[in-house]
Amino acid sequence: MKPKHFHIIACHVLWREICFFSARMPHTFNFTFLQQGLHDTPEELRKELQQAVDNVNNQCDYILVGYGLCSNGIVGIRAGNFPLVVMRGHDCITFFLGSMQRYRQLFDANPGIYWYTPGWIETGKTPMPGKERFDKLYQEFRDKFGEENADYLMEVEKQWIRDYHTAAYSDLGVGEREKYITYTKQCADYLNWEFQHVNGNPQLLKDFLRGNWDDERFLIVPPGHRIVASHNDKIIDVRLNE
Repeated sequence: MKPKHFHIIACHVLWREICFFSARMPHTFNFTFLQQGLHDTPEELRKELQQAVDNVNNQCDYILVGYGLCSNGIVGIRAGNFPLVVMRGHDCITFFLGSMQRYRQLFDANPGIYWYTPGWIETGKTPMPGKERFDKLYQEFRDKFGEENADYLMEVEKQWIRDYHTAAYSDLGVGEREKYITYTKQCADYLNWEFQHVNGNPQLLKDFLRGNWDDERFLIVPPGHRIVASHNDKIIDVRLNE
């Protein structure tokens, strides 16, 4: 492919991997990283992402959107002056594992898995599940509501842990790997979860950045069109703006 100019708009949780692999591509890039955690409020993610898309005023061939469906947070996003390219996946973990199929296989084999990655460990609004997170929450609850109420609120907060039993580090070989792996192991020990070290597959992310966009894995949204949920294995589709 002839070198092109791409503008990437992505969740900050992917910044290390995107910067690492884009530096090895023939294209030139501009970057906009949005704060991690917007998927918790899909309306806010939609608002922030659309604003970032609309604010791209440098000439580029495509805007690469570094998000999955993310709780439907990208549904309704409109392409303006430049076409959008979006990965077909439910969330960013698909980028780390390399395909929707592998994500599904691992989830089916272990539905109680909680994923740890460099960006999730470093940039989360709250620490990842583990001692650091719950110590911080307890201190906040105690300061606001007193010690007795804090004990009760912590019991409520920890109830969701019962749905999980594995802390898995998805490894793409980026950043301080040993530190991240050790941190994930410590979280697993604290929570009495199993630890898994899962080798990631960067091919999906590389093809996203290189421009190898087949319809099975990527959606191209032309100007004047918007992203919609497909409610099938393709996850997202495109519609003409009304």
